Amino acid sequence: MKSTVEHLNQQHIAALSPKARLERCAAMLQWTREMLARQIETEIGSVSPERLKWEVARRLYVADATAQILIDRKLADVSH
Repeated sequence: MKSTVEHLNQQHIAALSPKARLERCAAMLQWTREMLARQIETEIGSVSPERLKWEVARRLYVADATAQILIDRKLADVSH
């Protein structure tokens, strides 16, 4: 059984235009990237923006072995 909050949230999302849904999705992805970046910097310290971008990607694609290999190759070429 769905909670009242979940039900209201689903109604709200259903009422959004396709463009608004896509914007909401993009905003959530950006929030996730920023959260991961903060976690990474807390764990390994300050790194270059390029390295941070690839470290975030590595966590986002942790379930994709092929993506992990490609990201690891890129990280090997990026300075700290």
